[in-house]
Amino acid sequence: MPARAQTDGTLMGGYQAVTLSTARGEVKSRFYAPQRLAESKGRGVIWVGGVGGGWDSPARDLYARLALELAGEDLAGLRVRYRKPGELEECLFDLLTAARFLETKGVNRLGIVGHSFGGAVAVQAAAKLSQVRAVVTLATQGRGAEPASRLGPRVAMLMMHGTDDEVLPVESTEYVNRLAKEPKQLVIFNGARHLLDEVADRVHREVRDWLLTRL
Repeated sequence: MPARAQTDGTLMGGYQAVTLSTARGEVKSRFYAPQRLAESKGRGVIWVGGVGGGWDSPARDLYARLALELAGEDLAGLRVRYRKPGELEECLFDLLTAARFLETKGVNRLGIVGHSFGGAVAVQAAAKLSQVRAVVTLATQGRGAEPASRLGPRVAMLMMHGTDDEVLPVESTEYVNRLAKEPKQLVIFNGARHLLDEVADRVHREVRDWLLTRL
């Protein structure tokens, strides 16, 4: 059954709060509408965080900053807060629900950005959604990301990780990179930790360019 969307018309921080009601509960999200819908060409991005849930974001609030910036470039954006953080199947359901909501906004070329645990959620969703054209994983875990082997060439994957990650070893992203098919790019940041705050500006630039090029 399609989710029922309830939108708070009030703009806060450039987004609208959207609640997606499903049989499994409510999925909270933040919708960044493209400034010129006619110019969006059906492009959109979903942003998901790590195992802790909430509105967490890597790279010095990358998600809020870049979602707003890309809305100015006519890409729709949707940040998603998991109902049950850490439960892969439930979080995948949340992301698939978010994708259906964006379909109602005309999005048919989709990118997904996931940090840490969210990288595996992003990969799993990309394997199920034919409209996905780009996936970005930031300091991803390897467990659950095995469908990366089935994404190319439809989906272009950008994978980033820091050598000093204190939560997940860089080898987890290297594992996903070995699974992934072209087109793909692996970026390893020397000295960067799990949140990638040390290289936030570069992450912002490279993720932005990847999404604009691939969508």
